Amino acid sequence: MSKYQSYPEYKDSGVEWLGMIPKAWVTIAISRLFTRVKRTGYSEKELLSVYRDYGVVPKNSRDDNNNKPSDDLSPYQLVQPNDLVLNKMKAWQGSIAVSEYEGIVSPAYFVYEPSANLFELAYPKYIHYLVRNIIYITQYLSRSKGIRVNQWDLDPDEFRNIELLLPSKKEQLNIFAFLDYETAKIDDLIEKQQQLIELLKEKRHAVISHAVTKGLSSDVPMKDSGIEWLGEVPDYWDVCLFKYKCKEVTDGAHISPETDGGEHYFVSIKDIKNGMIEFENALLTSEKSYDYLVKAGCMPLEGDILFSKDGTIGQTAITPSSIEFVVASSLIIIRPDRMMVTPEFLDFLLQSSLVKEQVESFVKGAALRRLSIINLLKVFGVFPPLKEQYIISDYINKQLTKFNELVNQAILQVKLLQERRTALISAAVTGKIDVRNWMAPTHDVVTHQEPQEATA
Repeated sequence: MSKYQSYPEYKDSGVEWLGMIPKAWVTIAISRLFTRVKRTGYSEKELLSVYRDYGVVPKNSRDDNNNKPSDDLSPYQLVQPNDLVLNKMKAWQGSIAVSEYEGIVSPAYFVYEPSANLFELAYPKYIHYLVRNIIYITQYLSRSKGIRVNQWDLDPDEFRNIELLLPSKKEQLNIFAFLDYETAKIDDLIEKQQQLIELLKEKRHAVISHAVTKGLSSDVPMKDSGIEWLGEVPDYWDVCLFKYKCKEVTDGAHISPETDGGEHYFVSIKDIKNGMIEFENALLTSEKSYDYLVKAGCMPLEGDILFSKDGTIGQTAITPSSIEFVVASSLIIIRPDRMMVTPEFLDFLLQSSLVKEQVESFVKGAALRRLSIINLLKVFGVFPPLKEQYIISDYINKQLTKFNELVNQAILQVKLLQERRTALISAAVTGKIDVRNWMAPTHDVVTHQEPQEATA
């Protein structure tokens, strides 16, 4: 922020957590600008959701919100443009925003209607930036109550007494014109990095798919695979159902294990991330349940491959040697016959387009996608000799190391840009930087119109 100047004079805000503020700025309690409302019976309206990163948006505009709405939408609350909406259980994570949309939100949300006083003192868009900055989010955390972190509720009486920091309306215009411009530039850079990440992931997948279906040499004799959309494969490779290269293919527990006094890991699909098993958040099952599940064949052995068959289908991980655990029915245990196929090559094959396209043709279910073991056993694979499997796996690992380094660099750039965005907004709406005389650079054509004020 060194390139921006501070205000010439500051004063004590009188609010401990706000500290010093520009001399002409004032503070006012949220309760003087917003009133909590609960308008129900509008089930025909569009469903909205509050996102930490995006604010209030139509639920169907995002494909990463898996929360299923209730069958009965009549208790859902009407939200109108300029209403302040917050998810009381996630406000401390930043799930609070001023809405630009009309629609309905969960009965568990808090909805606040702007008063006439708000439009005299502030622009809703400025309030949107203000209540979503880190200083205020810290306040929501300190004023939330509950036993468990994920079940903390923001106390409405505490929320209504939070002081909002207000410059003059003219300054507010300058501030959010500045923030609109600067955050748009940052968002564009973030989007480019995210596109790069997706491109690298696609290339990563292409490297795996080509290596395990065509091999590493372009001058070997080829033959028709017999699979129309696969085409030719090296002449000496074996094309067969992958089950013929395995000793066993079975799934995990079809019971809910006891978790009281749990001592042993019970791994499910949620614990498979980026080809690894994350044991930290896995459930722990009792000694009695564990013994039963081991006898039922739900314990994978070292080198077994776990394959997810519910929800996000086709996630894989190779069982490590250092830990024993049992698995849920959402995971299939694939035990390779190591005389015919190495665990690593089979794992890469299961990640390839060859397998994914076959699997997709068998997937059933719209709400919850599922793949049966019977259908997985119908999947074909291609298998080079063991020695070549090792060579191919080694090549893929080296290529993936390069891709992973590039992805990690891009992820770091996204994180740094997001941190800069957050810091810039916080500095502007709390008066740490003075943008009253800011103007968009002349080489950028930016038209900023004063927002229309709603009629209170």
